[in-house]
Amino acid sequence: MTVSNSLLEKEEIDAVTVVDVHAPAQTYYTTGNNSGSNINRLRTLSGRHELTKNSIKDEIPPQRKRRASHDDKNKARRFLLDVKETQRILVEQEDTDGDFQITVNDLGPKSLLVGSADSGGYRKIEIRGTYMLSNLLQELALAEDYGRKHIVLDEARLSENPVDRLSRMIRHNFWDGLTRRVDAEGLERICLDPKNRSVNHSPRIYIPHDEHEVFNYYQNVANTKQHLGLKVERLPQKITPEYVQSINDKPGILALALKKVKDVNTGEDTFRGVPFVVPGGRFNEMYGWDSYFEALGLLIDNRVDLAQGMVENFTYEIKHYGKILNANRSYYLSRSQPPFLTDMARQVYLGLPGCNNDNKAWLRTVLQAAMKEYHTVWMSEPRLDPKTQLSRFRPDGKGIPPETEASHFDHVIQPYATRAGLSLSELMEQYNNRTHIEPELDEYFLHDRAVRESGHDTTYRYEGRCANLATIDLNALLYKYETDIADMITDYLDNDLIDYDGVKQEASTWRNRAQMRRDRIDKYLWNEEHGMYFDYDTVKEQQTTYESVTTFWAMWAKCASQEQAEKMVRHALPKFEVMGGLVSGTAESRGIISLDRPNRQWDFPFGWAPHQILAWHGFKNYGMIDIQQRLVYRWLFIITKSFVDFNGVVPEKYDVVSLTHKVQVEYGNVGVDFKYVPREGFGWMNASYQIGLSIITKQMRRALGTCTSPEIFFERTAAIKKQQQQVVETAKAITQNGQTTTAITIIVPPESSVNMNSGLKRKAPSLSPDTSQQNLASFAIEKDDDDHNMDADLTTPEDDSDYYI
Repeated sequence: MTVSNSLLEKEEIDAVTVVDVHAPAQTYYTTGNNSGSNINRLRTLSGRHELTKNSIKDEIPPQRKRRASHDDKNKARRFLLDVKETQRILVEQEDTDGDFQITVNDLGPKSLLVGSADSGGYRKIEIRGTYMLSNLLQELALAEDYGRKHIVLDEARLSENPVDRLSRMIRHNFWDGLTRRVDAEGLERICLDPKNRSVNHSPRIYIPHDEHEVFNYYQNVANTKQHLGLKVERLPQKITPEYVQSINDKPGILALALKKVKDVNTGEDTFRGVPFVVPGGRFNEMYGWDSYFEALGLLIDNRVDLAQGMVENFTYEIKHYGKILNANRSYYLSRSQPPFLTDMARQVYLGLPGCNNDNKAWLRTVLQAAMKEYHTVWMSEPRLDPKTQLSRFRPDGKGIPPETEASHFDHVIQPYATRAGLSLSELMEQYNNRTHIEPELDEYFLHDRAVRESGHDTTYRYEGRCANLATIDLNALLYKYETDIADMITDYLDNDLIDYDGVKQEASTWRNRAQMRRDRIDKYLWNEEHGMYFDYDTVKEQQTTYESVTTFWAMWAKCASQEQAEKMVRHALPKFEVMGGLVSGTAESRGIISLDRPNRQWDFPFGWAPHQILAWHGFKNYGMIDIQQRLVYRWLFIITKSFVDFNGVVPEKYDVVSLTHKVQVEYGNVGVDFKYVPREGFGWMNASYQIGLSIITKQMRRALGTCTSPEIFFERTAAIKKQQQQVVETAKAITQNGQTTTAITIIVPPESSVNMNSGLKRKAPSLSPDTSQQNLASFAIEKDDDDHNMDADLTTPEDDSDYYI
């Protein structure tokens, strides 16, 4: 008997190792159908027929079937693609604006015919729509990363629910794309600094004064890897603002924590850098407050080791540089950023595996560093205001901040240059070397450095006064430091914690500090009339009037009373809640925008991940779950919609009023410039997405997967709740408000079916004389979680195979 050619082919294809269609790229493009030998077999389907015919002697060859017969209509569709050629055709046809992305702004036909895998590429199948075509472009780039010239691509990978796809890319791609180490292997990548505008671009690393073994290690790296041209510098024992300014023309990376390991080649002891995550784009170093939010996202994705490493790097910075730095570059040595270390350590500690005693020892080490920073940085002058005893962003520093764009301060400095009869460059040089004194410029740059330390660079909220302000942001964070340390002493450390000087720490002492700070916050920052917190100008001795969304940080830190939280919901929340989430400030506070007074990125209409995340947890702290989930949905919608419409983009920030990432503002938007496929997203934006998905209900997640706008979603859910309430009212009437003691029958109107568009009905409970009104109401008004349990066997985003946007 002759063996059917198509049967031989089918057996060989089916024998291929089955790989999850949504597996990470490193698995999907190196195993299964996309391992080298298997893809070659699929490509030679046509040649196989002749080989089979000639190898069976004296047998009549089977009648050749038409090529489309290889496609099983009941199977999920797969495509057989030439990677480079498909990419070329796709870009030529669809990328009409030449940015190497396929977006809703491109004017191509949004349709491409490709060959099916089961027909060996003979039968053509249409791929259409911006979302699927941009996913195809991304998948081709990922396949090329792994050396694939031809691939078998599952259609389900292109039509994947966008919520699942983005979350998967963050978990498996973006975090790794943002991970760095400061060691022999990582230096070449980490030393690159797009912000370096000095004439000296040689890679340079600065080592703490007393780290002799570390200095020798990096000197050896410089000697053995001479192509790097690495310069190794030792910092002085005391780092002064004057010293920091003196090395501005020789900027470099600052060493972070190292761990001793065995060299796999020599077996000798060597060092390996403790890894960390960078924000992305031009921010290629470990930043202060970014790292806290990134760590929260890493913990959601079970990357505990990476989050723990970031805490250890902060501990190293405090020990050797005196503070958690703005970032680990030499020009940031005088500046810090908003402090989150205690909560960051607590979150990591709760996720640590292994020996409890070892984990406690680790936590003690981190808290010792946090207490040092608390006392020497935030509770010492110049940051501590001696009168109010509240803290301010007020870093030391000299001269013009060197990390900005070359022309960033031209409009500020030009009038002084004109008045002095000097060119712009001459005045800048003389001002930096102190041969030309300008007290007004000193004041300007004092506040400019404070703005950068605040993390909110820049905003009209801080214009010309930041260093004088006791902000709700900073003082809420320090209140959290105080309560965190007190709680961890009693809850985790068995009342056993000493500081660097060996002084035993008492929880009651830290709670007293927290209470005193809370009293001062209420006295100076709370505004009863407006129902929210404002900054306090310690020089003018009055509250400012700028309305900032950071008022909700008090709820995150739990330093607001329940009454204050409820007032903020009534008075403040309506000011900041917009279509895409929470906006940074109000339009009234920002003021009129013009050519001479342009937008600032931390003002209206922009929204940022840290503001959203802290507010989410703040509302949860006060039992306001409905508000929390509503805000989360708004924020995740704008991220998901941009991801779908703009080739997978995940940027630094959004215009949350106009629902766009295309912003006209200083610094532009980081994370939007990439070729074919996004590889990093943006650090805290990635985190906000993963955190948000852990908060919303399954119903909300399904709506996000279809890009249902917040207003439509909320309108529909409100209508359903209203119908459910009508059912309750009907039931109350029938049972005389629960007083009837005889069995009754509930008649549920068809439009009030509790299954919400599923076509399924749930049997009402039989009522007995013991059935109360409360039990009846609990059936009629089901909370989201119960509804989702009902729908457990329905299609969910995790199960969906086809999502067409």
